[in-house]
Parts: sequence; structure tokens; C-alpha cells
Amino acid sequence: MPQRDPAGWMWSEACEMLERAERMHRQFFQVRSEVRRGPSWEPPVDILETEDGLSILVALPGVDARGIDVLIEGDTVVVRGTRPLPALAEGSVIHRLEIPYGHFERMIRLNGGGPLELTHRELQNGCLRLAFRKLR
Repeated sequence: MPQRDPAGWMWSEACEMLERAERMHRQFFQVRSEVRRGPSWEPPVDILETEDGLSILVALPGVDARGIDVLIEGDTVVVRGTRPLPALAEGSVIHRLEIPYGHFERMIRLNGGGPLELTHRELQNGCLRLAFRKLR
């Protein structure tokens, strides 16, 4: 078996990790350029399935739980709300704004695994957790 050059392998791995990080950053901060009244960014989600149910985790740091709407429309879960600019930004000169603010919406299509019932909704540590039970 031929030996791999460790320096070349490490450089290749580092470049791949940077590309993945950049892709994730673009996905998380998907600010829309067109001026309109609709959502301006989409939060990232994780979807985990067990034999009995499904959990959806939505990253929403800095968003108040009272400002989050969760709608179930057929086989699609819609999470929407607003992350307002911090009060400290008022009257400030903004030098950098990397955290997305404004309206957000994430539509999560569930791939026909059968009917689900929302059993739990909790915002903790900046993540909204939606737990669904599979109806059989």
C-alpha cells in the first residue's frame, strides 16, 4: 500500500473543511438581496427520526420564543418570526453586521413518512425543538 504525503493530505483536508464551513455560513446567513416584505433569512435545521417520532431543531439564537410561529401545512412545517436588531444598535454606527436580523422563515418538507402530531415545542439555548409523534 503506497504511503500518502501527510502534508498534502492535511492541506487537502483543511481546504475541504474551509469549503464546508463557507457553504454552511452561506446557508445560515442566506440574506436575500431583493427588497420585499418577505423573509430575509433562513435558519438552519437538523431533522432526527426515531422509530416513534421525529424531532426538528431550528437554530434561532437571540429570538424570543413569543416571536416564533410554527405552522403545519400538510406535509410541511413552517417556522417563522423576527429577530429584531438589538436596542444597542439604535443610534450606533454599525461597522459589521454578520448576524442575520429581520424576518425569517424556514419551510421544512417532511418526506411522506405518515401523519405526525406535534407533541412538544421548546426554545432552549437558542434552539427551537419541535417533537412529533408518528401516528399509525
